[in-house]
Amino acid sequence: MKWLAPALLFFSHVAVRAADAPKPNILVIICDDLGWGDIECYGHPFIKTPHLNQLAADGIRFTSFYSAAPVCSPSRVGLMTGRNPNRAGVYDWIPEAKGVAALRKVKGRERPPTRELVEMRAEEFTIPEMLKSVGYATAMAGKWHCNAAFNSPEQAQPGDHGFDHWFATQNNAAPSHENPINFIRNGEKVGPLQGFSCQIVADEMIAWLERHDEAQPDQPFFAYVAFHEPHEPVASPADLVARHEGKDARNHDEAEYFANVENMDAAVGKLMDALDRIDAADNTLVIFTSDNGPETLDRYRSANRSYGRPGPWRGMKLHTHEAGIRVAGLMRWPGMIPTGQSSDVPVCSLDFLPTFAEISGASLPEGLLLDGAVFLPALQGGEIVRSKPLFWVYYNSLNSGHVAMRDGNFKVLGSFAEGAFPVTSQIDDGNIGALRAAGLESFEIYDLKADPSEANPLPADASPLPAKLKAIYEEALDTFHIWPTLKP
Repeated sequence: MKWLAPALLFFSHVAVRAADAPKPNILVIICDDLGWGDIECYGHPFIKTPHLNQLAADGIRFTSFYSAAPVCSPSRVGLMTGRNPNRAGVYDWIPEAKGVAALRKVKGRERPPTRELVEMRAEEFTIPEMLKSVGYATAMAGKWHCNAAFNSPEQAQPGDHGFDHWFATQNNAAPSHENPINFIRNGEKVGPLQGFSCQIVADEMIAWLERHDEAQPDQPFFAYVAFHEPHEPVASPADLVARHEGKDARNHDEAEYFANVENMDAAVGKLMDALDRIDAADNTLVIFTSDNGPETLDRYRSANRSYGRPGPWRGMKLHTHEAGIRVAGLMRWPGMIPTGQSSDVPVCSLDFLPTFAEISGASLPEGLLLDGAVFLPALQGGEIVRSKPLFWVYYNSLNSGHVAMRDGNFKVLGSFAEGAFPVTSQIDDGNIGALRAAGLESFEIYDLKADPSEANPLPADASPLPAKLKAIYEEALDTFHIWPTLKP
């Protein structure tokens, strides 16, 4: 098997380094609705991202990098847990809770929605919890979006999942990226802030890193930076907008979008400078990615600045076609990742938790069912050894394929029979019976190497792939968390 030699070399390298060096720091940077084709090193013709270009030049650029879901909340929960987010009961984006009592008063609603209950529950095993167990300091700044009752004792908050320090919003920065008013720091409201969200988030993390370096310079850290950009409502610095308006942008709104991505790139540059300043860059694994693909222009009323680009892939955010889940993926780890690499090996944010366990020496709970794998061999040009293919389940997909799988170069989409089960954002004890009865009935198969745009489906009748997807899905369905129905 061709992966063995580079993989063994890598693990040997890790073992040697572990003997004479501290545990590596880890910095994960995730954007919101950034398209695969939205940054310069992935081919955008107008947006300039010099700091991300440098990150790619100093490490590796993945062309088949995947998010855990085609929409924000489940994608973030999958990243944090290494598990298909449906196993945690997070099936779609999580609206902010307005109060169960208020829901019960809504006239004509026989079964109030259960999405108020949705959270990444405290019993889920997460990356920060795991890393704290082996001595890491942990911090997050930016968009949380892993629960409905944000900053409430009714649900688990970032601090309950292992973050020593957190500075976050439930969902979007409000009223926009400019001068947000809805940040919470360690359970306390911050109030109105001046500036743009990505810069505010970067500055918060930099301040934490500097305090940590001064107080505990030998303690490894895990830093999670979750930018709100370029999710709507988009707002960007006027000088960056002016660089595009009347030039390469077709209108003011597109210029705002281009500038939004460039402002985020500048925030990444500040974070990289901070790692240099505290002398942490050489021992820090940096990962940059997005939670899902780009939003569709004008899909909803205020999406008028959603000019994200999917690259050559089919679909957009909320699709299980490639553009909904295939995202940018950059990594830098000096001395461990050869510089200037480009790799088409499929890697997923589900792989973060098992990989971080490997490089930190952390133990996993006995019997923990993971859907990710250790991605270390891919950093040296090898293949990742997976016990099962990558798969996604999204019942509210805009395309017909509610279940998808990547197996080698092949992509398989599975759909229910027409009318068998409606699209939904939630699975609870009111609809789980119908879901189990529906089953996957129709399939699309694509050879992504020969047909990257998923335009020409292959015959499914003689292929073993539909049966494989069906078996993986049915096994997973039995483990999904089912929410209770709220009674009116």
